Amino acid sequence: MPKSPKSRDTFAALTAWRRRLVSRAVQGGWRWIQEAGAVSAEHPGRLRFARIGTGTRLAFPQGTVFGEPWIELGDHCVIGEHVTLTAGMMPGLDLGAEPILRLGDGVVLGRGSHVIADTAVTVGSNTYCGPYVYITSTNHSYDDPRIPVGKQWPRTDPVSIGPGCWLGTGAVILPGAKLGRNVVVAAGAVVRGEVPDHVVVAGAPARVVRRWDPELGWQPPLRTPAPVPIPEGVTPQELLALGELDPDRT
Repeated sequence: MPKSPKSRDTFAALTAWRRRLVSRAVQGGWRWIQEAGAVSAEHPGRLRFARIGTGTRLAFPQGTVFGEPWIELGDHCVIGEHVTLTAGMMPGLDLGAEPILRLGDGVVLGRGSHVIADTAVTVGSNTYCGPYVYITSTNHSYDDPRIPVGKQWPRTDPVSIGPGCWLGTGAVILPGAKLGRNVVVAAGAVVRGEVPDHVVVAGAPARVVRRWDPELGWQPPLRTPAPVPIPEGVTPQELLALGELDPDRT
């Protein structure tokens, strides 16, 4: 006999309840795994970095990580999920006495980013990288047209990124790049060569599209007004209340 509407409703309610229960269990379990799998100075797991600073955390799951004895991470860095950090062309190489990959204090690497250091790569303090940023000191060579490009010995050149920079989503920093202080790299830009302090670069290859002049300010001028800082003493509750105000009544 077919089920009555009441029976179908009861079955649907039980199914929904069971699904919610399983969903909560899975989500709670995943949060526990993420917490347990994160890497920090207190809980380095199998990774033995040259240094991992106070407050620095590598989110779980990590990307490819090798050459840790030659990787130095400053204090209070945030390394997102699936971030690759490598020193040397392959695991197990002896790269000498000094680290070759250095992140300064407060560096943020967004989800899915890669930092590939076959020779020296330095990222200055308080530099923020969006997701899927690629920083590399190595590039393929194609000198010999008879040999597949992937089998030719690559070229390496040190990379230096100054403090306070912002690298947008999908930016690529090529071997030999030297970025100054507080440089903004637009999303998807491909940077090579030297970039001066306090400029915005965009494009592939990247070029300067805006620069700071001490007398004139940003040139060309910014098209949007500067953000208004939050006044001192404003509580989170007051900010939430402001966000709920009806703009038509203010």
